[in-house]
Amino acid sequence: MKVFLLSPASLTGVRAGQLLAARSRFALARRLRAEGLTLEEAFCFLSSLYFRGKLAYARRFRTDEKAPIFVIAPGQGLMPPETPCTIDSMRRFRRVRVSTACRPYREALDAHARELAARLDEDSQVILLGSIASGKYIDVLAPIFGRRLMAPRAFIGIGDMSRGSLMFRAVASGVELDYMPLPGRISRHGQLL
Repeated sequence: MKVFLLSPASLTGVRAGQLLAARSRFALARRLRAEGLTLEEAFCFLSSLYFRGKLAYARRFRTDEKAPIFVIAPGQGLMPPETPCTIDSMRRFRRVRVSTACRPYREALDAHARELAARLDEDSQVILLGSIASGKYIDVLAPIFGRRLMAPRAFIGIGDMSRGSLMFRAVASGVELDYMPLPGRISRHGQLL
């Protein structure tokens, strides 16, 4: 089985401020306040190209329709993209730093990753679609998944927008990216840290 883990959209940028502002009148902000959104809808708005690219890629290349896709949700661990989110849950995400130094972030991700690892067989692949140059994901996930944790090799040395474009091109071509195991952090130049 192939499981995709998508890094979260930033909740500290301009678009997050617009979505969460009480005075915002655009349709998505009004819907968030009135009835809520899915995690997918909220993060696609916040991140646009990068998050949309990750989600499109995961859906295109998962092994079957039942193969799980999870989003790393700050302070909540791993959540399916279809998870309902309210304005309050979005504000809770925003208060949690995506850093291994932040206990609520680290503990929730660790707990959910351990639950997932217990359900997977040894031949499963856990594909991280997110930053591999910092420890904010790998330092928590690598000890749990071991050699099953992988990322696209092409992510080395490129930024968020380039990764988003790369994933959309892979979806359009139908050619899956090559993966490498993640035993630890990878520098921008491909060196194991």
